[in-house]
Amino acid sequence: MKKILVTSALPYANGPLHIGHIAGAYLPADIYTRYQKLRGRNAIHICGTDEHGVAITIRADREGKTPKEIVDFYHERIKEDFRLMRIEFDNFSRTTLPLHYETAKEFFLRLYEKGYISKKETEQYYCPNCKRFLPDRYVEGTCPYCGYEKARGDQCDNCGRWLEPKELINPRCAICGTTPELRKSFHYYLLLSKLAPKLKAYLDTKKSYWKPEVIGLALSWIREGLKDRAITRDLSWGVPVPLKEAQGKVLYVWFDAPIGYISSTKEWAIKKGDPDLWKEWWQDKENTKLVHFIGKDNIVFHALVWPSMLLGHGDYVLPDNVPANYYLNLEGSKISTSRNWAIWIGDLARLYPADYIRFALTYSMPETKDSDFTFADFKERINNELVNNFGNFVNRTLSFIVKYLKGRVGPLTDKGSGEDAHILSLVEKAPYELGNLIDTYNFRKGLKYIMELSASGNRYFDKMAPWISRKQDLNRTKRTLSVCYALIRTLSVLIEPYLPDSAQKIRKMIKSNLRNWEKAADWSIPTEIEIERPEVLYKKVEEEKIEIKEEKMDYITFDEFKKLIIKIGSIKNAEKVEGADKLLKLTVDLGDKEITLAAGIAEYYEPSELIGKQIPVLVNLEPKKIRGILSQGMMLAADEKGRPILLHPEKEVRPGSKVR
Repeated sequence: MKKILVTSALPYANGPLHIGHIAGAYLPADIYTRYQKLRGRNAIHICGTDEHGVAITIRADREGKTPKEIVDFYHERIKEDFRLMRIEFDNFSRTTLPLHYETAKEFFLRLYEKGYISKKETEQYYCPNCKRFLPDRYVEGTCPYCGYEKARGDQCDNCGRWLEPKELINPRCAICGTTPELRKSFHYYLLLSKLAPKLKAYLDTKKSYWKPEVIGLALSWIREGLKDRAITRDLSWGVPVPLKEAQGKVLYVWFDAPIGYISSTKEWAIKKGDPDLWKEWWQDKENTKLVHFIGKDNIVFHALVWPSMLLGHGDYVLPDNVPANYYLNLEGSKISTSRNWAIWIGDLARLYPADYIRFALTYSMPETKDSDFTFADFKERINNELVNNFGNFVNRTLSFIVKYLKGRVGPLTDKGSGEDAHILSLVEKAPYELGNLIDTYNFRKGLKYIMELSASGNRYFDKMAPWISRKQDLNRTKRTLSVCYALIRTLSVLIEPYLPDSAQKIRKMIKSNLRNWEKAADWSIPTEIEIERPEVLYKKVEEEKIEIKEEKMDYITFDEFKKLIIKIGSIKNAEKVEGADKLLKLTVDLGDKEITLAAGIAEYYEPSELIGKQIPVLVNLEPKKIRGILSQGMMLAADEKGRPILLHPEKEVRPGSKVR
């Protein structure tokens, strides 16, 4: 039997999960794996938290914590988010485990020994203010391809292009905003140019069945010519490069993260009591199907870099498919964690059952293009489809069985004709038709197919009118409700990958232990069955209960703006304030007079480096005494991730010049 190894992109352990994460990579993978297991296929779902990289060190610096403290906290938070969403994994690991370090180092050395990794002298951005080399994510600037002004040195989040820091227009240090300078260094490069022919041959075999947007992007990058990619960084946080000459360098997070799929499987095998079991999943190329569920932003790594790494290594299974999803927007705007324009899973799960959220996110799943999640749609889909359609069909059928047939239904041994035969024919083919949709990653169509089956049941129920036939022909009523019961029993299996809690509740009510996909096609009821009194599966959503607070602009009038008087001042003196670690006392020359300012920048600037600098000052602000200092205005500075960055005029100007 072919083994199916399913992975979801390792969530980055520097924040909780939002609805875009779930709809993009984790819910589709969970639906797919649950379905495969119901088919009786040998499938496992592997994942874990990605715990290295610059974003984590930046957050740790900003919060005054160690990277380990950050990843420990978010590893548990992310696990809880998955639990709330009923996302199941056969193993959920983390990339800071010794087992992962060992696996990543072995992988590096294998590629190095085979000549697919080479040391190269390079020019790297250095921040003279921070006094350190800047890893790619510490460099921000304008994307040369799409003009996005907040592109990172490794990738543009707007157009998805793979970047090098030196390609950015107007580069700046992500920490302090200083323009960095190029200095000589060295790094180890994955020789993608050398691996390109193998990669092209591999991708050509996927043209017929990979998503067009995935294979199209991958082949377009091949046509443009793959450049060798630096896979090491100057950091203290990460997997150390296993070479003596590479002290102080670690593996780039996007090199070591996908290796986490392998180390997590190794951990799973150890937990199973068979440490070598992982090899049957990663090294049996004839009998393992490897499927990576990811978001659009990860296509370059999973369709190019990771397969190249696997091809270079030589011992591992290659991805059979990379069914990447597009982006899920929120109320018409792109989800942005920096603007707090997101719905966090923990918040949403406190208000609604997991199945409500799974249902709505599947309906909004961005499978072939960006899609939009709105609370109006959420309410409408839950109320009209889940409550009025699916829930109503289950409830009305089981309620009639309890009320008019004393809770007993069946037997049902012949297909009959007419409407009966039509419904039972739907039961016979449903597992195969739905299975084909899930096997081909059409999860939205699959859910809609289930809802149409339920709608067919409701139409049948209405047409057969058991509330009338019970008075005229009780046998007709028994048969009608038996046919409906057969459809519900099948639905209890088909709905499980999507709505696992609902499936469990239905099975309990109908006293069924059926959890076999193929057997769900069998409509027969050999003997009479006594069911339990039904409970209402779903309740209507009466109102949108969650509020999203985006950081929006509060506009002022032009007349209000005209009241502001901003002048350029020159800092004549700066000194620390005793007993106030964050405060500096500044003396500022405004041309016709000098004023005193109290500025909370002592953590970021030394007094000596401020003397002579020109700054914009709001001079008609009401004076305020701060720590005994009468502050006579306010200096203006940019807020870069919590750090103040001083603003300067392009050229030196006369102190007291107005800002217009």
